[in-house]
Amino acid sequence: MTPPRNRPPYRADERTQLLGWLDMQRAIIHWKCAGLSDADAHRSVLPASPLMTMAGLVSHMRWVEHTWFEVILLGRPAKGPQFDETTEDADLRVEGVPLAQLLKEYERQCAVSNELIAEHSLDDVGRHPDFGASAATLRWILLHMIEETARHAGHADAIRELLDGEKGYY
Repeated sequence: MTPPRNRPPYRADERTQLLGWLDMQRAIIHWKCAGLSDADAHRSVLPASPLMTMAGLVSHMRWVEHTWFEVILLGRPAKGPQFDETTEDADLRVEGVPLAQLLKEYERQCAVSNELIAEHSLDDVGRHPDFGASAATLRWILLHMIEETARHAGHADAIRELLDGEKGYY
């Protein structure tokens, strides 16, 4: 099921607004995938960016969530395809992985991220000793994640239109 695409309340507190905008952009990623076949989800439509498929984009977003909230914020080990130094854009390489599986993994990762967000102050800073980005506060990370997710939601919008003509804004 596609998560609801709701803007946060106009007069909500800062945390509610930040998470609300992030959740809306996450939901747009899901919405842009609704009804796509696995073949279309893995089909490249951008000649200069053959790995930028809808499936690859969903995988990338899952790993971006993991990186910022689990690795940068919490200081957990830098594990996952985005840290594979032998394969460029490893997080986009998802040939044969069903779109439904990728969306479930993304949804689960977002739920983990939301739990971590709830457990920390917006002023908490990252803990990973190997990444300069660990100097960022949770507030900064949330703003960055809104930007990152919205950017890729725009990519998903364009990819979807190129795949089958479907278009629309939340």
